[in-house]
Amino acid sequence: MLPFHIVLFFIYYPAGGRRRVNFNTIGVIGKYIDPGVADTVRMLCRFLSERGREVLLDEETATLVPGHSYATGGRDDIGQRCDLAIVIGGDGTMLHAARSLAEHEVPLVGINLGHLGFLTDIPPTLMAESLELILAGDYTVEERALLRGTVYHKGEEIGAYDALNDLVMHKWDVARMIEIETYIDGRFVSMFRSDGLIVSTPTGSTAYALSAGGPLLHPTLDALLIVPICPHTMSNRPIVVAGSAHIEVVISDRLRDHARLTSDGQTSCALHAGDRIRIAKKNKPIRLIHPAQHDHYNLLRAKLRWAENPSP
Repeated sequence: MLPFHIVLFFIYYPAGGRRRVNFNTIGVIGKYIDPGVADTVRMLCRFLSERGREVLLDEETATLVPGHSYATGGRDDIGQRCDLAIVIGGDGTMLHAARSLAEHEVPLVGINLGHLGFLTDIPPTLMAESLELILAGDYTVEERALLRGTVYHKGEEIGAYDALNDLVMHKWDVARMIEIETYIDGRFVSMFRSDGLIVSTPTGSTAYALSAGGPLLHPTLDALLIVPICPHTMSNRPIVVAGSAHIEVVISDRLRDHARLTSDGQTSCALHAGDRIRIAKKNKPIRLIHPAQHDHYNLLRAKLRWAENPSP
């Protein structure tokens, strides 16, 4: 017979080493100012209420469903009060939600009403079926790293930006290349002459980095990806580095035109000659919840339209 304390361990932690969470209070976040998500939001809120869950509706999403009877709150309210957040929209909606909730460590589920759906991977036709499984504890959890980019102008910090996909230093309103010095852990790597430079998480390897010729990385890898955009020298290739790496990018003093730093393609700031951007993995990841049958390679086949194996 097993000792008593070992029996308690197996009761508390199921197979896989993670304790299943009872998702009692659930935040609902819809695509910003998109009336097309209203019906799905109503169905989801009704579904959760009928199963005894408390619903906290994102205050901006609530404007899309007038006359509702659910509690509403901002992102901090969702982060502080909710055990789970369900995001309805496309990957852009999920990127914004992930950044806004990262400090609170609230797990996220995505219902895809967008196009590709690498992050919001549950189709609306399977919403009820998938959420039934998740609420019953039949799910998997993926931790996804975020980036933190800190901008310094003349030695002073002027801003910090988080990204789930990527941070991009790029030219702005000009048809010229820019020069970017790049360092990894304090060691000089290269002076890239290109249209810009992407620093990406594994999650972002299916986004802008893929279009720029970067490799696909499994989203759970502890790695970062550096991809030059249209480099002048064809031998400048994407580089995969350790997730613990500290990357520093310096905008060349010869820059005469504008450049920008963009986070996840959604927020940006102006860059000037001599500015330094220090990039590292953020100390808190986000957690994505998937139905237990989730298959990352099946997702790649479907979204990238890879050929299936031929029938025997």
